[in-house]
Amino acid sequence: MKRKTTYKKTDSASRLSFDWLTIGLYTALVLFGCFNIYAACYSEEHKFIFDLASQHGKQILWIGIAAVVAFVTLYIEPRIFSNTAYIIYAIALGLLVLTLFLAVTVNGGKSWIDLGFFRLQPSEFAKFATALALAKYVGSIDVKINSSKGRLIAAAMILVPAGLILLQHDTGSALVFAAFVLPLFREGLTKYVLIFAAVAVTLFVLALVLNKFIVMGIVLAVCIAYLFLWLNRRSRKTYFNTALIFVLSCVFVFSVDFAFQKVLEPHQRERIDVLLGKTQDFKGVGYNVHQSKIAIGSGGFHGKGFLHGTITKADFVPEQETDFIFCTVGEEGGFIGSAAVVILYVALLLRLVRLAERQRSTFARFYGYSVVSILFVHFFINIGMVLGLVPVIGIPLPFFSYGGSSLLAFTLLLFVFIKQDSYRAQLL
Repeated sequence: MKRKTTYKKTDSASRLSFDWLTIGLYTALVLFGCFNIYAACYSEEHKFIFDLASQHGKQILWIGIAAVVAFVTLYIEPRIFSNTAYIIYAIALGLLVLTLFLAVTVNGGKSWIDLGFFRLQPSEFAKFATALALAKYVGSIDVKINSSKGRLIAAAMILVPAGLILLQHDTGSALVFAAFVLPLFREGLTKYVLIFAAVAVTLFVLALVLNKFIVMGIVLAVCIAYLFLWLNRRSRKTYFNTALIFVLSCVFVFSVDFAFQKVLEPHQRERIDVLLGKTQDFKGVGYNVHQSKIAIGSGGFHGKGFLHGTITKADFVPEQETDFIFCTVGEEGGFIGSAAVVILYVALLLRLVRLAERQRSTFARFYGYSVVSILFVHFFINIGMVLGLVPVIGIPLPFFSYGGSSLLAFTLLLFVFIKQDSYRAQLL
């Protein structure tokens, strides 16, 4: 059985009860991003901001198309998205498979299909499709997300597109799919999944930085402490579970080297080594981050002013209009400009959390939290890698970085939720 979403009849005026604060924050980020792309790409040959031969001119064209997409989305019946969720998901998977055969190689990745007038990146739209499909599944009345079947199906719906994207050598986009754990947790997924993920990441980092036997000594100490805390129970199950955790941790720690050497690409291994301080390569793999830090630091408190960024102008930071767009903000806007961008994103995320929490249907609530999680992961990783806090994995800053596929996909992702929220009051 499925939960049936029923709408009350309403007049046209009440259908326009969109959350204008969210739309305003979206508009501010898009416009702020456009001006920073213009600053990052500015040249004497392309001074005119609407020059379609330049990247900033093309971005303005994509902003216009995104505005049309947003407008149309707001006037589509909300039930259409839930009714067609699995169809949209199947189409997205089909495009991901098609990409494996038709993709053009860009910066070592094979994530784009060249349509002649436009390079389509299906992985960006796959996040939106997966959010819809998971929301549809979790919203089913007979689904218990904490059951083995529920967890298995949800995991498969996440891992299939993520796996196809990994085959395209786009690790960054694939990692974003881990964001779906957060909305699943909101809908009742056991907390042990999050604990397991946090422990796995911690052990992975420790195994790369420390001697393996030292790591196992830390794990053993934690297991002994756990037994001491639960000693009063003296149950066989407690001892068995502790021993199992220790054995699995040993296997995991000693398999880290294999995964690090055989699964990750050479440039990904180098970036992790640079981040962990094991190597320093300011002229090679660490060049982007090093130059980005210099650009942001040179901006000081007030910044150098719009179009006055010397490092930006000299094009010292590669990909500064896409993955490293935030360094342009830091140099020309300084601390004040950087803080303004961060505040806009935090305000948008907090607003979306509030909207998600007030939804009356599981579908809309889960989808809302998926939007929050996807945007948060992109925001955190992108700014984190520009500041050298996380490895460089190449994902855009939502609504801000240059790119047609990412802007359209993020716009669609957000405005479908705004549409769902506008009908919240009409749900019976």
